[in-house]
Amino acid sequence: MKAASVLGLLILVSVVGACFAIYEEQVGLADWHKRYIGKVKHAVFHTQKTGRRRVVVSTEQNLIASLDLRTGDIFWRQVFGKNDVIDQLSLSLGKYVLTLSSQGSILRAWNLPDGQMVWETNLQVSNSNPNQSFLHVLGIGKAGRDNMILACTGGSIHAVSSLDGSIMWKKDLSNELNIKHIFQPSESDTIYAIGFINSSQIILYHINLKTGELIKQTSESSPVILSSETTVLSSDSILALDSAKSTLILIKFTENAITCYDTQISDFVEDFDGLTELVPANSNGVFVIKTASKVAFVRVKGDNGFELIEKVDKTGILSPTLTLSETEQAFAVSHNSKSEINLKVKLTSNNDLSETIDENVEIEAHRGSVQKIFLNNYIRTDKSHGFRALIVMQDESLLLVQQGKVVWYREDGLASITGTVTAELPVERETVSVKKVENTLFEWLKEHMIKLKGTLMLATPDDLAAIQSMRLKSSERNKMARDHNGFRKLIIALTRPGKLYALHTGDGRVVWSHLLCSAQCSVLSNLALHSWQVPHHTAFNQNPSVLVVGVCGPGPGGVFRVVDCYSGKEVESLVMDHGVDETVALPLTDASEQRLHLFVDGDLNAHLYPKSEDSLRIFWGEMANLYYYRVESEKGVIKGYSFKKGCGARSVGENCFGTREIWSIVFPSETEKIIATSTRKLNEVVHTQAKVTEQEVMYKYVSRNILFVATVSPKAAGEIGSASPDDATLTSYLIDAVTGRILHRVAHHGAQGPVHSVVSENWVVYHYFNLRAHRYEMSVIEIFDQSRADNKDVMKLILGKHNLTAPITSYTRPEIVAKSQSYFFAHSVKEITVTATAKGITSKQLLIGTVSDQVLGLDKRFLDPRRSANPTQAEREEGLIPLTDSLPIIPQSYITHSLQVEGLRGIISFPAKLESTTHVFSFGLDLFYTRIAPSRNYDSLTDDFSYALLLITIVALIGAIGVTWVLSERKELREKWR
Repeated sequence: MKAASVLGLLILVSVVGACFAIYEEQVGLADWHKRYIGKVKHAVFHTQKTGRRRVVVSTEQNLIASLDLRTGDIFWRQVFGKNDVIDQLSLSLGKYVLTLSSQGSILRAWNLPDGQMVWETNLQVSNSNPNQSFLHVLGIGKAGRDNMILACTGGSIHAVSSLDGSIMWKKDLSNELNIKHIFQPSESDTIYAIGFINSSQIILYHINLKTGELIKQTSESSPVILSSETTVLSSDSILALDSAKSTLILIKFTENAITCYDTQISDFVEDFDGLTELVPANSNGVFVIKTASKVAFVRVKGDNGFELIEKVDKTGILSPTLTLSETEQAFAVSHNSKSEINLKVKLTSNNDLSETIDENVEIEAHRGSVQKIFLNNYIRTDKSHGFRALIVMQDESLLLVQQGKVVWYREDGLASITGTVTAELPVERETVSVKKVENTLFEWLKEHMIKLKGTLMLATPDDLAAIQSMRLKSSERNKMARDHNGFRKLIIALTRPGKLYALHTGDGRVVWSHLLCSAQCSVLSNLALHSWQVPHHTAFNQNPSVLVVGVCGPGPGGVFRVVDCYSGKEVESLVMDHGVDETVALPLTDASEQRLHLFVDGDLNAHLYPKSEDSLRIFWGEMANLYYYRVESEKGVIKGYSFKKGCGARSVGENCFGTREIWSIVFPSETEKIIATSTRKLNEVVHTQAKVTEQEVMYKYVSRNILFVATVSPKAAGEIGSASPDDATLTSYLIDAVTGRILHRVAHHGAQGPVHSVVSENWVVYHYFNLRAHRYEMSVIEIFDQSRADNKDVMKLILGKHNLTAPITSYTRPEIVAKSQSYFFAHSVKEITVTATAKGITSKQLLIGTVSDQVLGLDKRFLDPRRSANPTQAEREEGLIPLTDSLPIIPQSYITHSLQVEGLRGIISFPAKLESTTHVFSFGLDLFYTRIAPSRNYDSLTDDFSYALLLITIVALIGAIGVTWVLSERKELREKWR
């Protein structure tokens, strides 16, 4: 019997796997995958004559990547661990990429062509809290044979071989030392390291390059308290700022002495307004200081004097200095207006400053201001220097500018998505043109002219490429109009810099983008994206819109922006006179189908939007039935509130409502700590409230007010393994968010977080770690309403004594029956969600983001708490799977196939019009979209269906019917003549 159960399970698993599997050539037909790198913080160029020209970058998302300098495409990339932050990036021997990370404790070399790691060296850092780390590459012996790498962290210097990463020597100088600069005189075996101790003492070390032996040290007290900002002026002098950032200190050193000269910045920069920033450079006597309103170029005059060369009266962004030769350096200065970047390249030579490039580059207005700029040079045909600039914009996009034009750009802001909503595309009708959504009239005419040139065989290669692009755009998959299956939609994504993107589900292209920062509010924080208006499908004159709420600058005032989903234009924008601590989306809409929202401020007052008489009337009518809750994880408290008219002593209009605490749950801090909460989706559709089994009809306890809460014992609140199994307990609660009643509670002894959970219909699934079994587990809880069990009595139904029509209220104590089960699961989990379909008929499937950054589709039937080791024949016919201790992982169930969504942070599922199909969009550093059918395509024909064979079959059947009819008629005629 047991063998038969196992065999049955294997057959079922293979059948389920076949449901999810697709052919290799089908990958990419209904899905797409986009790779990004994030906001660039370091960049080094590799432009040698041999090999591909590329730029290697490191980003704030903690990765390094090699980009094609001609197109911006990614050659390769490597993602570092969460705690392994990249400190510096450099090149060595023209074939290695060097990275210093983890506060200067890990040095790695990567192969430049393919990104494979060549070697890794752990540096023993004596300073427990190093605050400055940098690399200095020295050339020894013949060029290309070996480079000595000096890794400086705090007061330690490590000499590392670039060939194999072996440590040649190590020198610990002082725990309180911060090394600022290392240099080597030409053809000398001595290196000089200069640094600061306690911001008041300057010290110079003479070190033997081959052995690391300390030859000599010289120290000098600083006349002022030094800041951390320094710049190198020459091989024997550096420049520093004082802690007040109003005085420059010129530090000159020789083999035997250190000399300091301090000068007030206001002595050579008129109308100096303080808040100086010293731009790091290495520019042979010329340096740059930047204030809030100007940029000043200054050179050293004589032994200790300064002279102002040029002053720009508006704020600019400066690039790091680019060394052209021993006597020449170059750096770029950029300013930008709404749709234009002014780029200037200046050369410094022999304490002189000259300008070689001054050009204006047109860019899209929605990219914001310039954040960083990196300069690179190339040799023109006339042997002069040409320059290209890699520019990082406010929206985290990356641009390459050369000869006054944008060569390519990357939308790397999409690597930092924080929220998403979906929107329907406009309806395509014969009487209503959709061209106003796609293009302007001028672009439409231009497209037809290019197509005409192609027809007449007059098209250039660029025209042919444009025609191909237009054909792809106008294909059925990529049209800017909704289809009858609901496959074409818009995904509206909000990114960390405050930019909205509209992505087409057909191919993932950016339909429009809009930067929310403005002149009135240049810094936005705590942004959240919500659906604002979803017009009925027959309302052709209204466009859907989304709402973005956040905080403007350091002030308490909230920001309210409504953006049109079709054009990306702001429909409404205002700065609210109150803060926004929490946003409550209500299940109510006004006459114009705008969803009502409550914004709760720090005083627990709720402000109703939109501010209209209609929305106010609707809210007043439903106020007695509306509640909300707050989870204060740090305090271990959950509180429930109702609403009341008026905001107490404040008089802020009729749209402000006070709150009244009606319940609270306090978890003792000595025994429990809240680590996870989740609730049902507001728009989830439940098809049926009954579950029919062999013996009975069980009614699901379906409530939108179910709140799942997971707590752990304080000792188990840390990383996995931080507590022993005896000290660790994970407790799960199901709470009614209206009354605060605990519906169900279960404790898992010897378990701890992190906990990932999803709530749907009448069940919750959550993932955690079992310390006793040393394995991950997934548990499921399903709750049923026993108080409705009397509905099974047919006589009561006939006599009208049933309670099917009785109102369901949270204040009626329900008779809850809970069924639960736990299973081992092989993977660590980053995210869990559940599929959503139009009517909720299709079987549910869990979408699990694994630690390998892939998305696994797991049938909910595997997490049925009714599973038993020996199911009855009726249970088998029902589809109940025999019980096993582990959940199966079917390779064909990965909906991302062999792809990875690097840095996976979120998964969303939204329905198509076909009940069998759902959309899945996952995001992190990468974006991945696909369509899946959890119960197979039972309501549509597959893409590979043979319509020709069907037509031939129909024709053959019609022909056969005709032939048989003729034969039948002849037979009847012969019988009548007999």
